[in-house]
Amino acid sequence: MPPFDDWNIIDEEEEQELQDAAFFEGKRDVILFCIDCSESMHELRDDPNYEDVKTSHLLTALEAAMQIQKKKVIVGPNDSVGIVLFNTTRSSETKNHATEIKKNSFVYQPITIISAPAIQELIQLLDAAREDPDLLKSTFPPLKGKKMPMGDVFTSCNWVLRDGAPKTASKRVFLITDDDNPHPGSKQLVTSARTTLLDLTQSGVQIEPFFIATPEKPFEPSKFYSSVLLPNVLNDENEDTGVLPESISITRIDDLLSQMRFHEVPKRAMFSIPFQLADGFVISIKGYGLVTEQRKGTYKYFVDLGDRMEVANSRTVYVDEDQQAEVDKTEMLYGMALGGAPVEDVSDDEGEGVDTVCRAVPSGKRPFYTADEIKSFRTLDLEPGIKLLGFKDRTELAFEDNVKHSVFIYPDELKYSGSKRTFAALLKKMIEKKKIGLVLALTRRNTAPVFCAMLPQAESGEEGGWNDPAGFHIIPLPFADDIRAAPLDQAFRAPDELKDAARVWIDKLCVKDGAYPPDSYPNPALAYHNAQLQASAFREEFDPEAFEDLTRPKYDMIHKRAGNLMKEWKRGLLTDESANIVPVTTGSKRKADVSVDEAEIRSKHEVGALAKLRVDQLKDFLKSKSQPVSGKKAELIERVSDWLDAH
Repeated sequence: MPPFDDWNIIDEEEEQELQDAAFFEGKRDVILFCIDCSESMHELRDDPNYEDVKTSHLLTALEAAMQIQKKKVIVGPNDSVGIVLFNTTRSSETKNHATEIKKNSFVYQPITIISAPAIQELIQLLDAAREDPDLLKSTFPPLKGKKMPMGDVFTSCNWVLRDGAPKTASKRVFLITDDDNPHPGSKQLVTSARTTLLDLTQSGVQIEPFFIATPEKPFEPSKFYSSVLLPNVLNDENEDTGVLPESISITRIDDLLSQMRFHEVPKRAMFSIPFQLADGFVISIKGYGLVTEQRKGTYKYFVDLGDRMEVANSRTVYVDEDQQAEVDKTEMLYGMALGGAPVEDVSDDEGEGVDTVCRAVPSGKRPFYTADEIKSFRTLDLEPGIKLLGFKDRTELAFEDNVKHSVFIYPDELKYSGSKRTFAALLKKMIEKKKIGLVLALTRRNTAPVFCAMLPQAESGEEGGWNDPAGFHIIPLPFADDIRAAPLDQAFRAPDELKDAARVWIDKLCVKDGAYPPDSYPNPALAYHNAQLQASAFREEFDPEAFEDLTRPKYDMIHKRAGNLMKEWKRGLLTDESANIVPVTTGSKRKADVSVDEAEIRSKHEVGALAKLRVDQLKDFLKSKSQPVSGKKAELIERVSDWLDAH
């Protein structure tokens, strides 16, 4: 019988039971870099990476935007990026851009899908700016004597995103500035900036600020931005309070990139569904996958037309073999290889129920179901959502219950007003009482509902500016069929002397800070593949020798620090009796594959050696040719010979 999922998955493009990789390929991310072009951003400084070269904060910000775009060429080719500069006297009309834009702002790069030519144009500008330090100031003249109102900046961002960003994409603005108080003493401009920013966020746009500070000019968000920007944190007492990100002390492009990479990874929601706390009591939440396996990008098929290459688009067509005609997908039925042995002379209408909710299937007939019935089986006629069933003590959640990746949920205020406060209150009480929730979750329309544990997580800060947000982890609980017992009740134990000897060299090789930072070790195979693609996209030479595999162990350091200790431990291991005992395991042997193909059977027929085949081999061959399989071996041999002679 084919696997379960072979018959019960309905291939509808918009309602597939999608795995992470395929799902994320369909979600788009839009980043709009909004960069300050004021006089202080143009101020020249010594470049720490190049001798006798001048740089500026504007050059650093543009280079960071270029690096993010180069990365997205490989990992997010369907994403879009744009660049808007403000506090400049350059007009957008010179760029022939159709978007309406406020005065003193300039659209350098309209929001378009990532493309190598647009990035190369930016690279050429940056290279020319290093040769001529005054090029950026002449290309984007700074506004002198005054500043552009921040309300107009947010309005311009809103218009650019409205005209260029796909409606279903996640939209973010990376605001880069070094001015901590653009409107000193003007309450009207502060109120205007806050109002226009609220309009921007209500349209689904998230602001990610990057504040640039120097030892000579520190950045204090409390002067202006703490009263304008709304931090995205859970707070059940006052929604307007929170901590804005600290300013970045920029001396190198790496400083800005290291901060930007935390925020650049698109927070693509896997689902947005209602969360039912009780009858008639519903809030809205979004779910995010915390761990997703990164794979090589999907390739496309091309057709060589001689003078050009065209992308070959594929589609699935169902054909009726008898009529050789295409069958409409809505007319397809789904069946299972179930039922008893075929029975002769059974009428098709036998056993059909009359005035009953059941469908009777005659013996020997296969049951068929419509697409809607298959969906009903899978979802139990439930709509997507999470339903709270009750609570248990935190200690009831065992380690072995984590059989699948959890999903992190966070409130969505746009669909149900008050979701954030209700979510925060539930989270706070569950943390205080050390409880977990039991929920029934159906996250997508074409998936099966599962029972899950809802584990609360309090907000926690770490060094480096990375915070674990407050929210719930939805952990799918295993069914009884998923649980297995370990094959050994008790294993051999090493003596204390051997364990102490191993502990000594293990302590010498511990990871720094006692934790493994996964974001410091990219997948080497994926990184090598992406580096080649990036070099090809930008027509650069790829040097395999220059590629560094960060996961490769530092063998010299290992031997230097723990080599002698490991040799001493291995000598003790060889003399220990328990380490050289091999436990006897009783396992079921896999049945050998004894099937034979048609070519081998035909060769035996030609030399008159069909009698050397076994009965089950003869029956398998006859069954594959739709021939009867009853009778003794001599009858089977005769039947096989007749078929081979006729074909």
